[in-house]
Amino acid sequence: MKMLMVLVFVGLAAAASAQSCAPCATLKWATCDGNPCQCTVMKDNNEKQLLDCTKLIPKCYLMDAEMYRANHNLSTRTLGGKPDETAFVDNDGIYDPVCESDGRFKARQCNNTEECWCVNSAGVRRTDKGDKTLKCEKLVETYWVRLELKHKAVEGEIDATALKGAIADAIHKRYDNFKKEMVTDIQYDADGRRIIVDVKKPKGDRTNDLSRLAYYMEKDVKVLPLFKSQEKFEPMVGKQKLEMEDILVYYVDEEPPTFTMKALTGGIIAVIVVVVLAVIAGLLVVFFARRREQQKYSKAQPRELEAM
Repeated sequence: MKMLMVLVFVGLAAAASAQSCAPCATLKWATCDGNPCQCTVMKDNNEKQLLDCTKLIPKCYLMDAEMYRANHNLSTRTLGGKPDETAFVDNDGIYDPVCESDGRFKARQCNNTEECWCVNSAGVRRTDKGDKTLKCEKLVETYWVRLELKHKAVEGEIDATALKGAIADAIHKRYDNFKKEMVTDIQYDADGRRIIVDVKKPKGDRTNDLSRLAYYMEKDVKVLPLFKSQEKFEPMVGKQKLEMEDILVYYVDEEPPTFTMKALTGGIIAVIVVVVLAVIAGLLVVFFARRREQQKYSKAQPRELEAM
């Protein structure tokens, strides 16, 4: 009888422990267990990364986890313009990042290859690519992101005057209580259904990580949310819910990027080569056409003299 009671007690204790270990609200791929409860996610080096699920997960950890899932055939679907002349977008997409112990990106990334580049605090390449001798002295902070959103068609008109407050409130509620005052400007193109959102922090601020906000919102709009809850970023403007269908993110760093002509993509270079070849071909056509005309003229002169 005593043994039965002990077994029942142990079973109840185990059940209580399991119930007290809640799932990770900010990352659906996380595994949460143990006493005390700990949440982890697998990284691409087959190690577990400990997570703080009370906050948005650092972007570097998220990309590392996505690479692990992609390389193990696991699903990763949980499916205005430059604001400044130094702004740039992420043209490289996801890669296998190297993270600091606090989840920030290391300044130099190589994606497990011999080719390396320097990134900003959002993990976006901000230099030309080089070899492993490339030096990245420090991680340059992104202090301003511009979010170009496009919402789906709605019935009736959107109250543009209420839009800024609605967007700021939705960002504050969904993305780890980001301060509403960080949403500094909203522009709205009703005909194109485009909403331009500027989110800024003071230069030197290392408390607020804009890359987390931008990355979580990109997943909300483009794929499926990273949150355990599959609700999406859908601001309420009055009684109208705005469902987003597209997003483009511009990054502005505390220091300008150092791209050169070497950073041109193969497609752009190919276009330039075609244009140059076309110009040369055109010049050659003109040259030979004139030469033929001169030859005809030279042959015609002796005949005219003979006729005289």
